[in-house]
Amino acid sequence: MSKACYDCPHIQADCDRAYCIAADGVERGVFVINRQMPGPSIQVCQGDTIIVDVKNHLASETCSIHWHGIHQVGTPYMDGVPLVTQCPISPASSFRYTFVAGNPGTHFYHSHSGFQRADGVFGSLIVRQSRQKDPHSSLYDYDLPEHVVLVSDWLGELGVAKFVAHHHDDGDNKPSSMIINGKGRIPKPRNELTSNETMPLSVFNVKQGIRYRFRLISNGFLNCPIQFSVDNHTLLVIASDGGSIQPIEVDSLIIDAGERYDFIVNADQKLSSYWIRLHGLMDCGPKKVFQSAILRYNGAPEIEPEEVLTYENTERFGKVLNPVNFAPGDDQHVTVAELRALADNLTDWTGEPDMKFYLAYDFYAVNNWHFHDSQYYPIFGVEKNHRLYTPQVNHISLRFPPSPPLSQFNSLLPDVFCNETTVSNCTEGFCECTYTLDIALGSLVELVVIDEGATFDATHPFHLHGSSFRVVAMERVASNVTVDQIRAMDENGQIRRNLVDAPIKDTVAVPDGGYTIIRFMATNPGYWLFHCHLEFHIEIGMGLIFKVGNHDEFPATPENFPTCGNWIS
Repeated sequence: MSKACYDCPHIQADCDRAYCIAADGVERGVFVINRQMPGPSIQVCQGDTIIVDVKNHLASETCSIHWHGIHQVGTPYMDGVPLVTQCPISPASSFRYTFVAGNPGTHFYHSHSGFQRADGVFGSLIVRQSRQKDPHSSLYDYDLPEHVVLVSDWLGELGVAKFVAHHHDDGDNKPSSMIINGKGRIPKPRNELTSNETMPLSVFNVKQGIRYRFRLISNGFLNCPIQFSVDNHTLLVIASDGGSIQPIEVDSLIIDAGERYDFIVNADQKLSSYWIRLHGLMDCGPKKVFQSAILRYNGAPEIEPEEVLTYENTERFGKVLNPVNFAPGDDQHVTVAELRALADNLTDWTGEPDMKFYLAYDFYAVNNWHFHDSQYYPIFGVEKNHRLYTPQVNHISLRFPPSPPLSQFNSLLPDVFCNETTVSNCTEGFCECTYTLDIALGSLVELVVIDEGATFDATHPFHLHGSSFRVVAMERVASNVTVDQIRAMDENGQIRRNLVDAPIKDTVAVPDGGYTIIRFMATNPGYWLFHCHLEFHIEIGMGLIFKVGNHDEFPATPENFPTCGNWIS
């Protein structure tokens, strides 16, 4: 809403001017790529080589770009995680990313530095297959570039301001709005979204009688799963995170931060415009955050649907995919674990795992020195609204090393790294280090990811870099659980695994007070991050690193690759 927008929203055409970032109409600072939000959509064919030059024009912040969903086989140095796979890109510097679009599907790219992703540094990355290779090509007529739907929760201020207020003072961590392809509208004081507010909404055009493939991406960064639905239409879901599934028809789906879903919309209704409804859940509930876009049939009047939208009527009833904190077994609530992958015999992931890890997480009452001083303002020595509970995995906070271990391992001291075997008393004290688990190349790995659910009612989407995984089990056990409970259930045969056709994903939510079990083949050597995709959580350590293989098994470091790290005279 800067001077680039002229008289937007009072003159609609001004909102579409070059370099105008309209968003939801609230004036605020943004970080964007090429002065647009979302950033340029990258749409390629499977097997294409992608070359992107990232030029950092920020005044003082470093940056890096992660290609979310791209496995980077043979190119781990291009994964875009600062201080893990590369040095951060300094101001006034450039970095050339070069990699092959090896795995097809709906992906996206975003900054992996600070809160830049929350402030606008993101864009879609679509890797298409030929019709001959696409197993679902007979189900739709068109897969158009303009039918990419990139949704995100949104703030009325810079992400770092929200983070600081929440973590040091008594500010909240709740989003104030949503945007769809960079556009949205703030409701009236009566919590109504009407055309009286002239901020433009995203419009998706279709032709009557045609079946269209839509690609939905969530750049969510706070705890706000989004329910997505289209009036008078069902969604035939055919893929998630690039993994093709047996088609399932639902009335709505819920998308968590970092997830992607491909679905088919059959434009078989009368010529009209239909609301696309976004209904915010979890932390979007207290502020009743919702948003809308428009599905418009060619030939229909270019007006908005008549119904006035509210938070309450954006909720869609009926069959829903990926419900929040549900156990499998309800016909109307289909969990991700109940999806079925199409046949894939490329890897044997059904046997006994070579390595198995129980990864329990929650918010813990520890004197995290970043936010609580044990002498002057300990966590239980301040008022309740000033207490920061630290999100950790196995009571350890991930702290990035001073140099990227992928390219500068010899620059790091051994005591930088840790795991459960090297630290102790983490339930009483605060443990923080470069939390790393070693995995032999070629291993079948099973992760039992447990949300202990003791402190807050939340849902955490975890994302794995460098590989996809099978979602073999998921259940909500109780309002809270312990690792010992889940381990005992597992040892007593009480956990049912789908070892036949479990869906393939790279981002999955874990039910509060429950578990999600995933399996992957560790065939891609390198250092790969596994983390909660909620920005406020990974920023203070809710994640870990998998070191897959030994350094002599890693691809060679690119020539003249940038270096960084400690220096002491």
